[in-house]
Amino acid sequence: MMKQWLTATACAAMIAVPGGAALAQMTPGANTAAQPAAASGYDAAVKQANANYKAAKEKCKALSSNAKDVCEAEAKRDRDVAKAEAEATRDGTPKAQAKVQKEKADGDYKVAKERCDDKKGNEKDVCVKEAKAAHEQALGAAKVTKEKASGSSADVAETRREVNKDVSDARYKADKEKCDAMSGDAKDKCMSDVKARYNK
Repeated sequence: MMKQWLTATACAAMIAVPGGAALAQMTPGANTAAQPAAASGYDAAVKQANANYKAAKEKCKALSSNAKDVCEAEAKRDRDVAKAEAEATRDGTPKAQAKVQKEKADGDYKVAKERCDDKKGNEKDVCVKEAKAAHEQALGAAKVTKEKASGSSADVAETRREVNKDVSDARYKADKEKCDAMSGDAKDKCMSDVKARYNK
């Protein structure tokens, strides 16, 4: 009689487990049921990204010169970011999310540099250096995200310090480049102000 009571109690406890965990343990493969759906969603997203890229490149053909280069760089960026986002959705990891940030940072940088080709002289030089500074900042955010996934708080803090230095150096170069468009006292004052701003 005691044995029958224990068996009944055990069954009742299994039924009462939140989320049907007991049932999942009794059903082989139940905890992996979402994997095929995730893979299917990823494949569909990649297929759509490739289709969008092909359509965008087709529209770029109507353009010429640097406008065409910018258009193609934007199309490639959008495709690569969409694929990275699909991977992040499938994997759900900080590392995958960091990859999205990196793909966007790299893509935006390439687009920005292409746009700078429409400029000349010092204006173009400043444009390229400002694009580099923006790239360093966006890339830095990706590095911090990736470090948070596996590093300690000290590692994250160190990465942030390195990123801040890289961004500051890139901005310094961009601001210094602006001074080169000046001459005489105005240029000297500009350089002095920039050095003071960045503690150089």
